Amino acid sequence: MRDVLPVPGWLSGRGGRPEGYCHRQMIDAVRYLVDNGIKWRAMPVDFPPWPRVYAFFARWRDTGLVTELHERLREAVRTGEGRGIEPSAGVVDSQSVKADATVAHGSRGFDAGKKINGRKRHLLTDTLGLLLDVQVTPASTTDRDAARTLLPAAKRDFRHLARVWADGG
Repeated sequence: MRDVLPVPGWLSGRGGRPEGYCHRQMIDAVRYLVDNGIKWRAMPVDFPPWPRVYAFFARWRDTGLVTELHERLREAVRTGEGRGIEPSAGVVDSQSVKADATVAHGSRGFDAGKKINGRKRHLLTDTLGLLLDVQVTPASTTDRDAARTLLPAAKRDFRHLARVWADGG
């Protein structure tokens, strides 16, 4: 991962002061946050302060580093399983999730089939179950409507994707 991480400004001669925390600490803190599903402010004291960790994460997200790391990990897993780097088949499905009262009404809906008021996440995975793309919509959105935007975007990113399985929806 070292070759993917951005070079700090002070090391590349752009000025600024040296960073106070190593990248390994920051990656471990973000992984801990994602793994345990905690809030940023609930970060344990073993890690750097949460505002610094969030600043690193936001900078990496905005430069596309988080996506790049995800793609490299997916490629490594696929290669380790003896598959090609790019998938040729996938599976699309959705899951309705209840939304809290603080979630705006415009971003949630009612899924009549599951009787859930909230959001729906539409996932596209490869045949190993590795995430290729995700789309979050109001729960009232049908799988067919979400596929109209999810699948063309996936076809653009994964040129070899030739077959996609879906359930009855």
